[in-house]
Amino acid sequence: MPENDLPLDLTRLPRHVAIIMDGNGRWAKSRGLPRVRGHQAGAESVRVVVRQARRLGLSYLTLYAFSEENWQRPTLEVRALMALLRRYLHQELAEMQENQIALNAIGELDKLPPAVQEDLARTMAATAPGAEMTLTLALSYGGRTEILRAAQALGREIQAGRLRPEDIDAAVFARYLHTADLPDPDLLIRTSGEYRLSNFLLWQTAYTELYVTDTLWPDFREEEFNRALAAFQQRERRYGLTTEQVNAQAGGKRR
Repeated sequence: MPENDLPLDLTRLPRHVAIIMDGNGRWAKSRGLPRVRGHQAGAESVRVVVRQARRLGLSYLTLYAFSEENWQRPTLEVRALMALLRRYLHQELAEMQENQIALNAIGELDKLPPAVQEDLARTMAATAPGAEMTLTLALSYGGRTEILRAAQALGREIQAGRLRPEDIDAAVFARYLHTADLPDPDLLIRTSGEYRLSNFLLWQTAYTELYVTDTLWPDFREEEFNRALAAFQQRERRYGLTTEQVNAQAGGKRR
């Protein structure tokens, strides 16, 4: 069956989906519009995908909203992105509360403008009670920086005598990452046809299934999202095992 026509099985959805939202600038350029118009159109795709994720019952959705490298963009564009973020937080608060969606944020958040930090903190506090889905925005985020920060924090723990080097394993290391309270993504979607991680969740995506679409982010809506989820359901996740071992484990769990 062609990938575009794969059925979506609501009983086998990924627990955690992460998305690299790419293509806003190209979308605007192809229409002769300023880049900010692409970001504005992309914000609507965020609304659509968040609603669809909640409607389907996903537990975690993580969006790469603003990378560490994005600070190098023109000042006016960065200001426009920060303004769009604040507008989104204000406009979506009531809907997030109504739909039991908790907002979370990861990254070097202290580098964000104070007004953005305040809006984030206010929205996260207001949406935390009774949440059934966690929406995480990666802001001023870089995967390498995250890993370096974790290594530095572990070094301080060792220096202070609170931890021994031989006690550090993958589980301990993961507790020092921004995503300590999140499961690793099951599925990573990248829009705009680029085949790279772009410094996003480098540690966490070690065994994540990747799905790349040529669709630019402002055009990514429910149908495309469902298509990515359905494609994920066709994958065999072996984690280094053989197919026979995976099937044997599955059979053991069913007994």
